[in-house]
Amino acid sequence: MEKLILVYLCDLIVTGNDTNAIRQFKAYLSDCFHMKDLGVLKYFPGVEVASSPEGFFLCQRKYAVDIINKVGLLGAKPVRLPIDQNHRLALSTSHFLVDPEPYRRLVGRLIYLCFT
Repeated sequence: MEKLILVYLCDLIVTGNDTNAIRQFKAYLSDCFHMKDLGVLKYFPGVEVASSPEGFFLCQRKYAVDIINKVGLLGAKPVRLPIDQNHRLALSTSHFLVDPEPYRRLVGRLIYLCFT
């Protein structure tokens, strides 16, 4: 009997090959915590899930498009290289970011996208 539990903040995925044991475990969790069973997994933070007889298919397209949209680059054209090949680095003369939080959120989202 195999059971797996994936936890992300307050979201849980409970899966395994023994449906009775899963049902009992969910009932136990409901007794201990206020929770809601959302049924068959369709979306987990940043990951769309589709199941078929062949298995599960995971996609992060929506999450990636949401990131691109939040930074205002949804209509941007793709480029082969993000910077000129012979670009010379120099000391920056620009000011520090007034509010670094949006940049930090973007970096966090990109890290999450890469590691999920």
